[in-house]
Amino acid sequence: MSVVIVNFRSAEHTLAAIEGLRGLNWPMDRLEIVVVDNASGDGSGEILRVGAPDVVLIESVENLGFAGGCNLGVAHATGDYVGLLNPDARAHRDWIKAAVAVLETQPSVGCVASKVLDWDGTNLDYASVGMSFDGQAYKYHAGQPDTGGFEEQADVLFPTGSAMVMRTHLYRELGGFDERYFMFFEDVDLGWRLWLRGHRVRYVPASLTYHRHHVTMERYGTWLERYLLSRNALYTIYKNYGDENLQKVLAPAIMLTIRRGTALGEVDRHVLDLARSPSFDDDSTMPAPKQMMATTLAVDSFTELLPELEESRREIQRTRVRGDAEIVRLFRTPFLANIPLPAYRQAVDDLVSVFALESQLSDRRRVVVATADTLAPRMAGPAIRAWNMAKVLGKEHDVKLVTKSRCEIWHADFECRGDVAPEDWPALEAWADVIVFQGFLLHDVPMLLASSKVIVVDLYDPFHLEQLELSRHDPFDQRVLEIGESVRVLNQQIRRGDFFLSASEKQRDFWLGQLSAMQRVNPYVYDGDESLHELLDVVPFGVPDEPPERTGPGIRGVVPGIGANDKVLLWGGGIYNWFDPITLIHAVDKLRLRVPDVRLYFMGTRHPNPDVPEMRVAWDARQTAIDLGLLDTYVFFNDGWVPYEHRQNHLLDADIGVTTHLDHVETEFSFRTRVLDYFWTSLPVVTTAGDPLAALVESRGLGLTVPAEDVDALEEALHRLLTDEQFVAECRKNVDEVAEEFRWSRVLDPLAEFCRRAQRAPDAFGLQAPMRESAAAGITHALTARVQRKMLAARAARREGGWLTLARRSLGWAKRRVSGAIATR
Repeated sequence: MSVVIVNFRSAEHTLAAIEGLRGLNWPMDRLEIVVVDNASGDGSGEILRVGAPDVVLIESVENLGFAGGCNLGVAHATGDYVGLLNPDARAHRDWIKAAVAVLETQPSVGCVASKVLDWDGTNLDYASVGMSFDGQAYKYHAGQPDTGGFEEQADVLFPTGSAMVMRTHLYRELGGFDERYFMFFEDVDLGWRLWLRGHRVRYVPASLTYHRHHVTMERYGTWLERYLLSRNALYTIYKNYGDENLQKVLAPAIMLTIRRGTALGEVDRHVLDLARSPSFDDDSTMPAPKQMMATTLAVDSFTELLPELEESRREIQRTRVRGDAEIVRLFRTPFLANIPLPAYRQAVDDLVSVFALESQLSDRRRVVVATADTLAPRMAGPAIRAWNMAKVLGKEHDVKLVTKSRCEIWHADFECRGDVAPEDWPALEAWADVIVFQGFLLHDVPMLLASSKVIVVDLYDPFHLEQLELSRHDPFDQRVLEIGESVRVLNQQIRRGDFFLSASEKQRDFWLGQLSAMQRVNPYVYDGDESLHELLDVVPFGVPDEPPERTGPGIRGVVPGIGANDKVLLWGGGIYNWFDPITLIHAVDKLRLRVPDVRLYFMGTRHPNPDVPEMRVAWDARQTAIDLGLLDTYVFFNDGWVPYEHRQNHLLDADIGVTTHLDHVETEFSFRTRVLDYFWTSLPVVTTAGDPLAALVESRGLGLTVPAEDVDALEEALHRLLTDEQFVAECRKNVDEVAEEFRWSRVLDPLAEFCRRAQRAPDAFGLQAPMRESAAAGITHALTARVQRKMLAARAARREGGWLTLARRSLGWAKRRVSGAIATR
């Protein structure tokens, strides 16, 4: 371990700091003390040589400043780790031990920021830090009593150069402090560069030091301090911001630098007026003009050094591995105005507003999550998914969850709104930074096509494939028109979206094909991310983070015909045309001969959105149960929909979770959301083979899968899971393990991460630009296409059966259009 101390005309304090290091809880034969005398010119070198003959003393012939002095000391250090300590500081005995313990056990930590108290250990000096957008860094709570509120480790933007510990090779690899700074904010710059290179800066309170304060500035004074702080802040933001943010912040940062000098000058003038100083005049030697001159010179020096800074910037940006969004969150207060003058505060507010910096730099985004489904105690899959997106995102961002249908629920962390019409969207769009949606939103609100806001398209429901089955019994020409409309809407979304979500890896493969066909897989996107996960990622349906807890009665002993000890097969959601409840009912008809107490319960038959009509297969299922004599004896239908917050009561009463479907293309790419509730409540699963969740059931031993429409195989699978206790116990154990992987807080990570760094797609202003429809063009296209299709369909209907047929089909189309627009999973 090497400790570097830079001395400038403070040999007495430096000797005290050295003496304190001798008392460290660290082997002395593994401690090297390096002292750099920074051209003190007052005999400090000789004093140090006599007073501490065992240290490595380096006498610089010129004053390199704090930055250069530290670099010179590290260049002579031989330890694996290097600590920097101010000469007017003393180290707690565990300063090094605590820091090295973190560096050795947390490889992602590149630098330990030590806690610093005043000399008496009473007040805080360094424990919590942040930075404003223009590079002015702050130590929060400095000078306040240490009441024990900063005893937890935390990631911070930067350490304090007065007390920090790093890996020596990493310090050298990064080039150490930027010597052009001389002093002030060189530690801020180093911390930012560490984050950009993928390392963390970790505040470790057990790595403690004590600081006398202001020994350096007693010799330099506030004029030079203001010049260096202003200049170095500009150096820092110019080198380290990404291109997009630098374009936004550089001009207002320069303006604010000048305004700060004027404001500080006004403060000095005010002080002099109060003192009625007889020497007050406008001469440049007076404090007020000096403050203004200091900041003006800072801007001039920055401008002069731009070509040289640009070389540094290119290297920093070339080697960065983190985006700005990950780092801006560490700023904490990017729009802080630290000068207590209304005019200065107003200047900050005006610059933030005019240059739209809040949405650009704040780590708290404004997110609209939109669904077409009903938000109510009784919710179907799309609403449940949107609800949980809002819950997870609402912990970090300002979120509005909206629906075109009714809304009857609320949440403390975000706003919920129902009955949102197209005319409500201009205000929502203006408010939002990010819009996340599913379904037909861009079709219904074409003005969003021309929006500059970030748009996330949730493709978890391939509704164009769903529509093939949904419209199976419609006239052929009508089916062609409806499928064509669904595909057009999807293509519209794919052209405009900035980020896309799929529900499984198989779905992701499917949607990558569609994205490729629409030229969204292109060099703009590929060169930024060869994996394309920044364009399309997997966000499956999830399960609640909280374990299920019974809140009331469920099925057993409640539903007439189902006793407290009966064996319950649970169908966990609605009955739609792409499902196959008929085969399941026939299997139960056979199973009851071997398991007389078996009961099949369908948890919901009518969609919670009243605009969605009952599916034909739901009627067929009930009729099959009647024909077999099973209705209300072995097969039971809940004619309503179980409230979302009470569904666990029914699930906890079940022995098996079951879902069966037909063998068609929708099955290949669907994601059976009801199965996730089975996982949540530790239910073994019986499902038809062929979809991604069935593959998971097979590979992870979560239950059994069966071929489509195979009554005998289904009956045998159900029988085994009702009678083989050892097999069931193993399935439940496996289900519990898998459920942990599907917690909403985990599966939504890709969306949460994207929102933290939300930005337009790489091709947004390249290939996308000529393809994007303007709002007016979108409206015209939608209306024209719709009128054309309806005219063709009306003409065909009238030819087939006259005006009565036309009226009947028009009514049927209206109902199907609503159900098609709402994903009914």
